[in-house]
Amino acid sequence: MMHHKQVELEKNMKLMFDEIDDIMEDRYHENWILHPNRQKRGECANKEADGLFNVGVSFSPGYGTTYGRGYVIDISISTLEHIPFNIKSQLYSEVATLITERLPRFFPERKLEVVKDGAVYKIIGDFSLGSL
Repeated sequence: MMHHKQVELEKNMKLMFDEIDDIMEDRYHENWILHPNRQKRGECANKEADGLFNVGVSFSPGYGTTYGRGYVIDISISTLEHIPFNIKSQLYSEVATLITERLPRFFPERKLEVVKDGAVYKIIGDFSLGSL
């Protein structure tokens, strides 16, 4: 059983990343050919499973990092084409900006921010669950 505030946090993360996924799809869907095994945008019930992009996070305890625990931002681009490092870096920076703009709307009660922690972008801040 998960804490109700954790369920709410994860629901809001999903909503925020679905919105960001739509933005990235709108901006870049014509830049690369979709992987042949990937469904076209809008063909699946979950945005994570279709289209060119899957933008999301995974929790990291942050051992040995500058900022510690947080949610590491990940961008999967479903194509067989080579995407140069500088383009990937630009996409990560763009997604970090989109997240920064949306955090106050999706998490108004929490103090969260996006930071560059070594080679990755990470959402850090107040992930406390409080009491039941």
